[in-house]
Order: sequence, then C-alpha cells, then structure tokens
Amino acid sequence: MTSRREFLRAGGGLAMLGALAACGSNSGGTSGGSGRAVLSQWYHAYGEQGTEEAAKRYAAAYTKAKVDVRWIRGQYVTALSSGLLGSDGPDVFEDQLNVELVNAKEVIPLDDVLDAAKSDFVPAALAANTVNGHVYGIPMVEDMQLLYYRKSLLKKARVTPPSTLDELAGVAKALTTKSMKGLFLGNFVDNDGSGTITPLAGPLVWSAGLDLLSADGTSAGFDDPRAVAAVGKLRSLFTSGHLLLGAPTDWSDPASFINGLAAMQWSGLGAMPAIQAKFGDDVGVLPFPRLDRTGELSVPIGTYAAMVNGKSQQQDAAKEFIKWLWVDQTAYQEDFNLNYGFHLPPRRSIAAQADKLKTGAAADAVAYSNQYAHPASPPLWTPVMNTAYQGALSNIVKQGSDPTKELATAAAAVSKELDRLGN
Repeated sequence: MTSRREFLRAGGGLAMLGALAACGSNSGGTSGGSGRAVLSQWYHAYGEQGTEEAAKRYAAAYTKAKVDVRWIRGQYVTALSSGLLGSDGPDVFEDQLNVELVNAKEVIPLDDVLDAAKSDFVPAALAANTVNGHVYGIPMVEDMQLLYYRKSLLKKARVTPPSTLDELAGVAKALTTKSMKGLFLGNFVDNDGSGTITPLAGPLVWSAGLDLLSADGTSAGFDDPRAVAAVGKLRSLFTSGHLLLGAPTDWSDPASFINGLAAMQWSGLGAMPAIQAKFGDDVGVLPFPRLDRTGELSVPIGTYAAMVNGKSQQQDAAKEFIKWLWVDQTAYQEDFNLNYGFHLPPRRSIAAQADKLKTGAAADAVAYSNQYAHPASPPLWTPVMNTAYQGALSNIVKQGSDPTKELATAAAAVSKELDRLGN
C-alpha cells in the first residue's frame, strides 16, 4: 500500500502534465437551498488507516460552507492535472508546488491566508511552497529524511556519531562486520531500474554549503569544486565495501536496519515508529553530514500543501476554509500529522507542544527540521533538471565518471531549462 507521504515523487515531486483523465467535481453553487457555498476539496488516497475519515471529519466541522471531500484513488496526479485544466476541478486541493502550476495560473497566492502565522511555519516548508516571493500552498504536513543509527553499536566500536563525510566513511568502516554492513544509503537504483540515487541528491550539495539552484534561481548551484568533492566522497563510499547494496528493500523501508543488515541507514521519518518498536531508546538520528567543517548539516523535507484552484469561482470562500483548517485549527493539524502515520506538523509551535515529539529521536528530528531543513524539491526544480542531475550522480558514483565534467553537463541542462521557464 502506498505510504501517505511519498514526498520524493518521480521527477522531483512535481505534478505531471501528461495524459489526462476526466474527473469531475461539484465546484460551485449552494447546498440544498441552505445558502452555504459548496466547496470541493481533493486529496490523494493515503495509505494510513483513518486518514480519509479524519479529513472528512474536519470538513464536516466547518460551518461557513459545505465541503465535499473527494478521496482520489489511483492516478491522483493525472486526475488533478485534468481537473485543473478544465472547469470541473476542485476548489481546494493538496499537492507539492511546482513553478508550472504558478505559470499556468492554476494556483493563486495565499500570502494573506498565512498572515501573522507565517513566522510559525518551518522556513523550509514555506520555501517549498513559494515562487517569486509569494506563497501558493499552506503546508499541511512535513516529512523528512534522517540517518538512523544504533547507539550501542557505535559505543561498542568506540566511535562517535559522524558529522562530516569523512567521519561517516570512518564510522561505516568501523561498524562493518562479516554479517552487517556499516551503512545503507539505498540500493542506488530507482523503482524503474534507472540507477538514480534520489535521496542523496540534495544532501550532497548542501553538505558543501551549496544548493541545487543558485540563490537567485538563474543557474545550477552544484557546478562547483566543492560539489565535485562531495560527490567524490560518495563515490569512495560506494567502492569501499562498507555500504549495503542490493538490499531486499530500498532506503525508504527500514527493514534492512531492523533486520541487522546495516548498522546505520538513511530513511524517512515515517520509519521511526517501526525502528523504535524494535530497538527502543537504542536508536539515534542524525542530519546528513557536512563535507567538512565549513560545510552544512542538512535534512531534506517535503510537504503536501493546501492550494486554491486558479479557476475556482469561489476563491475567497476557498481561502477562508484553508485558513480555518490549516492555520487556525491547530488541534486538527496535530491530529493529521501524528495520529495517522508519523509526520511533523509544519508549525513549530505545534511540534513543540506535541507529546509524541518531546523526547528522544523524535525531539531530535524536530530540532533538525528547525535548524537544518532544506526543501527536497524546490518549486523551480523540474523533472528535466532532476533527470540531468541524477544522471550525472549515477555516472559519477556508480561508473566512476569524471565528476567535474558530469556536473558541468548537468548544470548546462539546468540552465537551458531555467531559460525555458523564463528565469
């Protein structure tokens, strides 16, 4: 069953604009003569039990409009693309923001919805929903990736938790035994067998103090000697013999860590309950290490956000509903994140008061989100850019290709795509 939060979707988390499937909705009018507006709200079908019921319960509690929740099973991206292109789309929907939605005017700015609450949201969660200084999505839920480790195993090997890439390699070596590899970063093969290493795309450049795109969004941010050095460290790890490769499941599934195939594993926040059920307080979590002492620790985060259809005839009513649910109703926000799966509320005040996030590894995850978070997929990062960059990483790490040339080639593809977007 699909996890509720697949925040690193194919193509860098972008809504696809491919084949369209008709999917109508009631996007206007009043409810049976009651005088209340009727709003259509779309969600994709989450895997965690109880999520659909919770979404419908929230909608039923809203008194200023009748909110019809549509739970889209199957190809949500295709259905949403069709709905946004036509006249029968949702008034309110959830998605991960990309610049194509903004350029097509399929979403509207929501800066006024945030109002005074803006400073309470994790900055990276807002950055993932911001284009040209305007917020187009109100973050509903935050997921992140972390490095899990067994405290007792590090203590036995007489090593400390790593904070640099060289230290990571050293700890992986120290923890490797005949029956257990020191580190699992993924199988380095995407679901389609293409050989991408998706989860490390952002962390590698962030470790060097760089970013996927330049600060002004006009060029690639990874065409730099420090990025070359960071990717080179991963190549060394790949060939060291201390990485688990070819595991039965990939990085997002904690099975390799739980079953003792690796002493450390890079995985998502949603893996934490299962890992803690197995190891209890013996589990620690870390951000991705920095390249060196002048680099940056980092955690990638992804958000699903509530947006308003640019073609909705009830934009003011839709914005009022979004504000009520995703800004004002903090109890619902905590419930949605923590009682159906395990996720972080994008609001720092909610995360700080949630009992499930006050101690241990969960509390550390909250601190890392507040300090080290980067959007896993910036709104300007398109599938074309992602393919070019991932291809370069795969060639460098798996094939030993020249990192300077590969990253330069990928950067040229990114620049071409930015030119297409008008950046």
